[in-house]
Amino acid sequence: MHRRALEPTLWIMKRGLLCLTLALLIGCAKVRAITDVPEIQLGDPAFFPTIEAYADAPIIGANKIDILQNGDELFPAMLRDIKSAKSTITFAQYLFKGGTLARELAQSFADRCRAGVKVYILLDDHGSEAPDEILEIMRRAGCHLDYFRRVRAPQVILPWKLLQYNYRNHRRILVIDGRIGFTGGYGISDDWLGDGRTPNHWRDTNVRVEGPAVKDLQAAFTDSWLETTGNILGGGEFFPRLEAKGHVSLQFVKSSPVGGSFQNYLLYLLSIVSAKKSILITNPYFIPDDRMTEALLDAAARKVRVTVLVPGKIDFKITYRASRRHYGRMLLGGIQIYEYSPALLHSKTMVVDGVWATIGSTNFDNRSFALNEELNLTLYDRPLAQSLEAIFAEDLRHSRQITYEEWDARGLKEKFFELFSFPVEEQL
Repeated sequence: MHRRALEPTLWIMKRGLLCLTLALLIGCAKVRAITDVPEIQLGDPAFFPTIEAYADAPIIGANKIDILQNGDELFPAMLRDIKSAKSTITFAQYLFKGGTLARELAQSFADRCRAGVKVYILLDDHGSEAPDEILEIMRRAGCHLDYFRRVRAPQVILPWKLLQYNYRNHRRILVIDGRIGFTGGYGISDDWLGDGRTPNHWRDTNVRVEGPAVKDLQAAFTDSWLETTGNILGGGEFFPRLEAKGHVSLQFVKSSPVGGSFQNYLLYLLSIVSAKKSILITNPYFIPDDRMTEALLDAAARKVRVTVLVPGKIDFKITYRASRRHYGRMLLGGIQIYEYSPALLHSKTMVVDGVWATIGSTNFDNRSFALNEELNLTLYDRPLAQSLEAIFAEDLRHSRQITYEEWDARGLKEKFFELFSFPVEEQL
């Protein structure tokens, strides 16, 4: 019900009312309660096997990763690789709107379809509202296009699908020929164009991947495609033999709460508990639950530097108020909080001890941890992790640190809206 850039007020009211109604009908989904957490540290021999077990994702070596910041770096790379596709393209996206970017991407998909490439496009029924004219560009060219957990047929609401509507596909996936993959937090909207420093545009972080791990990114798409259509995608066109492309070890961690799995929550929790030196979190929707808050405070108490970067501006005011409601306890506990100033912040990254990092679609809130289908790439590579630390430091230069005194002195109006956000916090 958020994660959309600058929607009209009417759209927000209608979708917000629908989501609130659904929440009342089906209850508030939460992650499984976690009591004891093992005392492991990043670098211990048991750390990697523990993460693999609870993330249900193997750590795969010999990959190459390019970190792509903002639309200026991401979209030229995506369009270049799409134009080079020879056999298959798979694409899953939560947010797909109209505009110049959407039209250019649709035309690129259509061009490859006409050239004989098999193109499969999966859009989320809640997040995507591309105009029919853009969708028709792809359909007329022969692209396969469908909607994840669609409630609305062309003219009719299908009531038996309402119970699944609150569980959305928030993953971002693009795979070219089964060999090149992209993921991150980006949406297909002109709001994602630019350098991340422009007002009313998103600051985001994404990755391009080559190597053996791409098969797991492809598998995340084919799982969702199978659920949506009943069709299995397989064979060498989708899952070719992949050779070593670099030296990076990584895993693709996918969570599917509707099936009872909360892998990304466990990934974050175990990594926070394991930190020895630093935890650097960038996230646009930072509303940790009590267990995650305790883990962050425990880390700060053992002298780990815990720094959180959140938006100074946001697309959905209730989410912003819900996030700020939690600042006081964390600030008193030694956690540093900064708000990014120049643009809308949408990066979803975490770096631990300068050696471990994750980038993906997962927000630091109950909706991502307990409701959405999410996907994160986790890397175990000191140079890349340190590159992300440098990016984090640069973002802090464009941010404002929040002090406890400032937070405590906030006005009655802000406190009132924080109270208003509390009843729907678990659905944000």
